[in-house]
Amino acid sequence: MISRLVQNLLKLPAPATRRLAVQRDLRVPMPDGVELLADRWAPRDGPAGLPTALVRTPYGRRGAFGAILARPLAERGFQVLIQSTRGGFGSGGVFDPLRQEREDGLATLEWLVRQPWAGDAIVLVGASYLGYVQWAVADRVPPQVKAMIPQVTESGLTLEFLREDGLSLETPFGWGVQVAVQERRFAVFRQRSQAKKLRQAFATLPLAQADVVAIGHRSDYVQDVLAHPEHHPRWAEIGHRHRVADVTVPVSSVAGWYDIFLPGQLRDFRALQEAGRRPRLTVGPWTHAARADLLGSTGATLRETLEFGLAHARGGQPPERAPVRLFVMGEEAWRDFASWPPEGYAPQRFHLQPGGGLAPGAPGASAPDGYRYDPADPTPAAGGVRMAPDAGRVGNAVLEARADVLTYTTAVLGEDVEVIGDVHAEIWFRSSLRFADVFVRLCDVGPDGRSVNVCDGLTSLREAGDLAAVTVRMWPTAHRFRRGHRIRVQVSSGAFPRYARNPGTGEPHATAVTLRAADQEVHHDPAHPSAIVLPVASPSVH
Repeated sequence: MISRLVQNLLKLPAPATRRLAVQRDLRVPMPDGVELLADRWAPRDGPAGLPTALVRTPYGRRGAFGAILARPLAERGFQVLIQSTRGGFGSGGVFDPLRQEREDGLATLEWLVRQPWAGDAIVLVGASYLGYVQWAVADRVPPQVKAMIPQVTESGLTLEFLREDGLSLETPFGWGVQVAVQERRFAVFRQRSQAKKLRQAFATLPLAQADVVAIGHRSDYVQDVLAHPEHHPRWAEIGHRHRVADVTVPVSSVAGWYDIFLPGQLRDFRALQEAGRRPRLTVGPWTHAARADLLGSTGATLRETLEFGLAHARGGQPPERAPVRLFVMGEEAWRDFASWPPEGYAPQRFHLQPGGGLAPGAPGASAPDGYRYDPADPTPAAGGVRMAPDAGRVGNAVLEARADVLTYTTAVLGEDVEVIGDVHAEIWFRSSLRFADVFVRLCDVGPDGRSVNVCDGLTSLREAGDLAAVTVRMWPTAHRFRRGHRIRVQVSSGAFPRYARNPGTGEPHATAVTLRAADQEVHHDPAHPSAIVLPVASPSVH
């Protein structure tokens, strides 16, 4: 019953068998004497030496991981080894997020190739943290590893959230809380109360005490997130971006336009392409963890594991396909390209105009627009790049009705405008305080007036009192604005709790206790041409 349900939900091909055997709690020794536990799934009556799909996870080996990951692969040509990472779900040692996965992963591979049941081919599979552990070892894997299928992940997990010019609070803090409480008794039944504690934690001042509110005790990982920015030595050993160009294993990445790790995942793909490898990339309209999107990206990953991974594991080549396959939102269709970013898309400036307009032409003389940002009532996050239930594409009417959100909108489009690639904004901005944030969001406004978010980003400033052009790097996208629609840009000073609210005082996020409101100015005149810069298709691309 479960097998058939998963097959239908994930749109998988028919299995070779539904009769599986599971060996529980295999003990995998690490060099320091710690033992990690693993479960092995295999066809009950299958041949010996099938390719092994290796999954290493901090989230446990049973439940959904068995039903949605191990079972589908074991029914379709693999045996599957799911291992609990150090310090969780029966594995020995202490879980120190991200820091142990290179040594433990290499030791696991060394153990795996010695097992009498192991074949001569291994494929690395998994999403998020389960994909990060692949990158942690990818440049030193044994020859038995034939392919990698990293899903919604990147080689520098966590680092994107810790930029000095914009601290993403919700995702790393929420994840730190998740792994801290996931093995507590009845944890699955306490999700509503845990979500309430999390909301209380985000509002806590100083934030250094927020982990106690959410968990009941201090979390070293959360404290590190709050106190140490991206380039602090504390994070030096967790980043594997410098290893990507040395990876020679065939890689097929599955990503999402609203995924929290998208910029890093695209950077990893480009590093492989520039190193002369032949990676594959699939990007769908998915978030990181919303249920429907998780099924969508997981289904794509399993299909890619069966098509790409199994072919390489058997010594062959997968069916020919373009290196890049993108879901173009707005058009709501899959398209193939040769590279990321694709050729044929040139940067085009859409300038903020007086009276809330948006147009390619330069703005005329005008006074700046203003709004007041109050961190005691911060501009909220709505949809977008989050691990929240309302992540992804949502209506923005409530957000755009706020007095602390400015909007700039084109006239009705007379023809389609296709945007694929990296997006950024250049906003001439000044604040009444030295410390302020600039948040910019791109939206598609339909004929019915509904405004739906496409991509966005935030930059934190330390000299906001001086009028200057602020570059806001936004999430990459693939979106077609249809004829009859309008393009809209929002400008505000936050998206809480996705990004930590700027207290306006310059105090560190971990210790800030004072909140100061600010009066913000957005300029749009010939001397200060604020704009969003979109990679727009040339006529030949259409």
